Amino acid sequence: MDLPAVIAALQQEVPAAPLEPAPSVDLHPTVYASRDDLPALARALRDRTDLRFDFLAELTAVDLHPREPRFEVVYVLVSTVHARRLRLKVRLAGADPRVATMSGVWPAANWLEREVWDLFGIEFAGHPDPRRLLMPEDWQGYPLRKDSPVQIRMKPATGQPLQVTEAEFQANIMKDRLTR
Repeated sequence: MDLPAVIAALQQEVPAAPLEPAPSVDLHPTVYASRDDLPALARALRDRTDLRFDFLAELTAVDLHPREPRFEVVYVLVSTVHARRLRLKVRLAGADPRVATMSGVWPAANWLEREVWDLFGIEFAGHPDPRRLLMPEDWQGYPLRKDSPVQIRMKPATGQPLQVTEAEFQANIMKDRLTR
């Protein structure tokens, strides 16, 4: 199934959704969608039997500052059933960088959305656990934004090295094995 066929299938599911094919140097089919239509499009991409994009391989963002719309959120989807890939992009304005969470559609989005929020400041509305993942809790700003000041010499206000005994470590490993 080529990109025009994927777009046609999506427009059957979400007729009002503006979908725009995008050029790609790596020849992966790429389409732009609006943030308002993203939840319905994501469910259609996952649930339609002729599409079945059942795996979110990557979710990242791009800061195009000073251009507007400033951000692009990029979803790399894989259909394990049909052996296909699709890159879905959503443009977001710099003044309102937010989009609905996709963690209910693709569970892999959970930590990836936290990473994008932590590094770019893009909010994922409805996310089940919206807290920092990579940066310290007291970090100010979002380090992958192009206008973010370099904070190399910033001293952490809080934080201590993680100290666990070997017995505590082994107990944590066993607890993790039992929950899987």
